[in-house]
Amino acid sequence: MSETLPAIRVPLAEVELGDPEIEAVVAVLRSRWLTAGPTVERFEAALAALAGVPHAVAVSNCTAALHLAYLALGVGPGDEVLVPTLSFVASANMACACGARPVFVDCLGEDDFNIDPTDLERRITPRTKAICVVHYGGYPCRIDEVLALAARHALPIVEDCAHAPGGTFRGRPLGSFGEIGCQSFFGNKNITTGEGGACLTRSDELAGRLRLLRSHGMTTMTWDRHRGHASTYDVALAGLNYRLDELRAAIGLCQLERLADHNARRGRAVRRYRRVLAERLPQIRIPFAAAEESTFHIFPVLLPAGTDRPGVIARMRAAGVQTSVHYPPTHTFTAYRGSSPALPRAEALAPRILTLPLYPRLGDEDIGFVVDSLRAAL
Repeated sequence: MSETLPAIRVPLAEVELGDPEIEAVVAVLRSRWLTAGPTVERFEAALAALAGVPHAVAVSNCTAALHLAYLALGVGPGDEVLVPTLSFVASANMACACGARPVFVDCLGEDDFNIDPTDLERRITPRTKAICVVHYGGYPCRIDEVLALAARHALPIVEDCAHAPGGTFRGRPLGSFGEIGCQSFFGNKNITTGEGGACLTRSDELAGRLRLLRSHGMTTMTWDRHRGHASTYDVALAGLNYRLDELRAAIGLCQLERLADHNARRGRAVRRYRRVLAERLPQIRIPFAAAEESTFHIFPVLLPAGTDRPGVIARMRAAGVQTSVHYPPTHTFTAYRGSSPALPRAEALAPRILTLPLYPRLGDEDIGFVVDSLRAAL
């Protein structure tokens, strides 16, 4: 018989939804207009304002946003896209979806899991078409250094902000630095709509191309024709169906209203973690240990070298604490194995990374319990 695990006392992440989201969804249902329409337009305007850019294009998820970003920048067969290996696989997969080859870049090291600008520049070739950077965990990458090298090589930047809605670098909103920023509203993100994403851009031309690509290349949307703004449409290019619907946009608008508060509460939890870990488990290394400019999306730590991480995860789960790993280096997956030279820092860190629970309602007692469970598991 299989062992029955105890109930989860402290989950890895927790979705915060309330009456405002329920009422907003009900209002959409009562409107009887469910596909992309006025609520999506309001959500896009709010997202653009948050990022300090003129355009936001809401889409079905962040993977779609990355795909559209690459396509809008002309990425295609024979091209290369530079991507961080210590990130979710979507940034590499979508380069492949365009017929391009992802070229993996190492992280900075134990104190900063973000992409290493020096290694990034080393991997630029005549085939490099674009650079994708990720703000890991909501902590800004060295975007100023990436901008400088991108300018030297005349390369566009896709800024993956899946972890970083409402985040800033030196006071400027994340998502406003690259040619296109991509956001995620997946169930565990700082803003959630269940599924959903968006592309952000300062460029009128790119915004127009993204909107065409999002909806089959059609020059007018169903909502435009419903309002009488158009009676027909043309298809300007071979596009996709990556639209966001009204129900998710309604949820997203409610989530945006609480984003600043939720990010602040995440930050308080991270600071508490740092203090408790320093007191009770000084052998645990904390990346981004002093960073304050963050959205605090996840809380990764580094276990001592040689630790049996699967055993630690299992023992913490048995104690009622859910953990995860962000991330196995993408270049080590079966689909990409052998496609990259060694990336020594990411490869050395990978077996030691453990992600502890983090969400706005995580309290001091929960944090103490997580840390004590980790100490016992070790």
